[in-house]
Amino acid sequence: MQILTTSPAAEGFRMPAEYEPHRGCVMIWPVRSGSWPWGGAEAQSTFVQVARAIADSEEVWMLAGPEALAQARAAFASDEKIHVLEIPTDDAWARDVGPTCVVNDRGEVRGIDWQFNAWGGSFDGLYAHWEKDNAAARAICQALGLDCYDARHFVLEGGSIHSDGEGTLLVTEACLLSGGRNPQLTREQIEGELKRYLGAEKVVWLPRGIWNDETNEHVDNVCAFAGPAEVVLAWTDDETDPQWELSNASLRVLETETDARGRSFTVHKLPIPQKPVCITGEELAGFAFEEGEDVREAGERLAASYVNFYISNGGVILPQFGDEQDAAAAALLGRLFPGRKIWPIPARPIIVGGGNIHCITQQIPAGR
Repeated sequence: MQILTTSPAAEGFRMPAEYEPHRGCVMIWPVRSGSWPWGGAEAQSTFVQVARAIADSEEVWMLAGPEALAQARAAFASDEKIHVLEIPTDDAWARDVGPTCVVNDRGEVRGIDWQFNAWGGSFDGLYAHWEKDNAAARAICQALGLDCYDARHFVLEGGSIHSDGEGTLLVTEACLLSGGRNPQLTREQIEGELKRYLGAEKVVWLPRGIWNDETNEHVDNVCAFAGPAEVVLAWTDDETDPQWELSNASLRVLETETDARGRSFTVHKLPIPQKPVCITGEELAGFAFEEGEDVREAGERLAASYVNFYISNGGVILPQFGDEQDAAAAALLGRLFPGRKIWPIPARPIIVGGGNIHCITQQIPAGR
């Protein structure tokens, strides 16, 4: 592995779309007591379901630290396409701590190692220690044989960017302009870094994400590309719901913006759960929070969204919440991805941890 200090865009690299063919996916075995109640047993069961659904059509690398290595290996002992790697992390959010991968026209794949500071560092980060998380991207590149760009001067998480693979990025102002990311940089300077590292030609800034999303409203929870100039947007028709104005603000941008190639967006409204998903006192009793960690309250609304799906080579792994909108979400995505199998996964054990299916996966593009 080489550590590179050059510019990916200048060297002909770009961030591909998630729906492009790819090599596989990185996940992290969940054990952290401040994220996963009661020893993480429910979360681990759900991670197994997600990993096996993904492995139906691509490779999966499951990271585990030394304390959980045997447990993770035992969980996947019979799965030929799921490979357990000994790489320690502080938590299990592979999308945010893993390398963002870029590709060129020759099929070369490289990783980008951003600075990770637990979604806000000392300003409003979610836990006090993230040193192992911050080292994970480079360790993953080493394990998978990828050269790696050093971008540790710039704070960014994988869930805060979404690419169409054709020069357009989606981001949210709420996240990328938050005081805990890169407060020393202007919006224009942040956009410049995204273009320099991801090969983007245009950045579309949506104002907000999902209400009460503790990542400062990552874009991957509210809006995602389903194809060139085609997006799904988390939506509610209930004007009394706090999400209503947030989604409408994003819709107004999408209706007036174009992508990097000048195309207008087709927006598919993907409903949020009809009934708010809230954390219970019983679930809270299973956590063991550390000093300096974000502490939740019983009844707190969680950032449940069907937009937080993962696109595998052969499927769409879709969160389900036991809600009447579960079927509608599956039906819409089935129409948008007709060549892929829809894999509905009960996602409450993941969202109780603070994220969703897309958050626990980091895609590795195909290479030649």
